[in-house]
Amino acid sequence: MSVKKVVKVMNFHSLLRVNGARRKVEQAHRYEKELKSVIASIVNNRIFLQEKVSLNLNKTAKQLNVYIGSDFGFCANFNSDVMDLLRTDEKENDKIIIGKRIKLPVDNVIMYMDKEDFPKNSSKIFDIVLDGVLNNKYSKINIIYIHYYNLNRQEILKRTILPVNFDDALDEMDVNINDDFSVEGDIVFIIWNLISIYVSTEIKIAEAWSWASENVKRQMFTNESLKHIDDMEEEKAKALRKIKKQKQFEVIVEANNKKIANLRKEK
Repeated sequence: MSVKKVVKVMNFHSLLRVNGARRKVEQAHRYEKELKSVIASIVNNRIFLQEKVSLNLNKTAKQLNVYIGSDFGFCANFNSDVMDLLRTDEKENDKIIIGKRIKLPVDNVIMYMDKEDFPKNSSKIFDIVLDGVLNNKYSKINIIYIHYYNLNRQEILKRTILPVNFDDALDEMDVNINDDFSVEGDIVFIIWNLISIYVSTEIKIAEAWSWASENVKRQMFTNESLKHIDDMEEEKAKALRKIKKQKQFEVIVEANNKKIANLRKEK
C-alpha cells in the first residue's frame, strides 16, 4: 500500500473517532448529571447534616494528577503540551499517566497505562481514588489533558475534579432534601464511594475529549501531509513531463539531423 493511501485511511478514521468521542461524552454527561444529583440530595439532607459528617479533604496533603496523552503520533504538539505540565509537577504529588507517548522520568507515577487500555483498566483508577479519599491522602485531584471545544479549538487544560461543590446540582433536581431516609452501613464510606465514581466518570469524560482532540489534530496533520504528497506528486509529474518532452525533442532533432545528412549525401 502506498504512503498516500495509508495517510488517507488515517485521515478518514480520525474524523470517525471525533464523532465517536462526541457521542461518548454525551452519554457520560447524562450519567454524571444523575450521579451528581444523587450525591447532592444526600449530602444536603438534614439527617446527613445533623450527623455532622465531614467530607473535607486534607488541605496539607499532596495532590493526585491524572495526565492524558496519546498512544500514537501524527498529532502535532498534542503530547508535548501535556508533558510540559508534567515536567513542572511537584515531585511529591502522585501521578497517573494515560498514553504510551507520555514518557518522562518523573517521581511518584503510581499508575501508567496505554490509552487503548483505559476502558478495561479505568476501574483501577476508581480504586486509587477511593483509597485516597478514605485515607485522606490527597488535597486535590486534577486531570490534565487536551480539551476539545470544537474543530478549530483544542487546548491544554488542567481541571480540578475534587474537591467539588455538589450544591449547584440542587437547582437542577426536584428533590426534597428534608425527606427522612435510613442508612444501612457506613454513610461516610457510601458517600466517598459515590464521589469516587463521580471522579472516575469525570476522568472518562476527559479521556473522551482528549480522544476527540487527538484525532482532530491528527486529521489536520494528515490533511497537511496529503497536501504535501500531492505537491510532491505534481513536482514529480512535472519532472517526468519535462523528461518526456526532452526525449521527444531529441527524437525530432535526431530525425532532422538524419534528413540533413541524407540530403547532403544525395548532393
